[in-house]
Amino acid sequence: MEAYDTPGATSPWRFGLHHTQLAMPVGAEDVARAFWVDLLGMVEVAKPPVLSARGGLWVRAERVEIHMGVEDPFVPARKAHPGILVGDLDGLAAHLSDRGIEPRWDEAFPWFRRFYVDDPFGNRLEFLSPREGYVGPDHDWSSVTGAGAGADPGAGATTRP
Repeated sequence: MEAYDTPGATSPWRFGLHHTQLAMPVGAEDVARAFWVDLLGMVEVAKPPVLSARGGLWVRAERVEIHMGVEDPFVPARKAHPGILVGDLDGLAAHLSDRGIEPRWDEAFPWFRRFYVDDPFGNRLEFLSPREGYVGPDHDWSSVTGAGAGADPGAGATTRP
């Protein structure tokens, strides 16, 4: 077993994550759209027609894509969750807080600053940003932070947890 912050983990198949799927109730696309598009600023992407007929919503921004899929009966994911990298974690936390969604900060992950919120359906979401000096797996944060490859993602971070 390698240490968590060991860079360069590879497989013969070159894995990558295309999307994460979360569940939502039947007929709640407008609620999902208000959260993911209006609140978080993601872009809705068209689903293929055969999948569109099933309901749900697909959104993306930078290097993350979320698929909201309809489940009936619906049960929110309270433990399982996506971990979404954020270039301005404090800015997102303030944005959410200003709109009545209080981030639940967590210090248990030593290499990242992070907080949790729930989507409108009760699904757990984690938003995180690497701590200053972290150079573990996938350490090119340029597409998230807007800085060049190898840039310090913690630069300018406040002293908030």
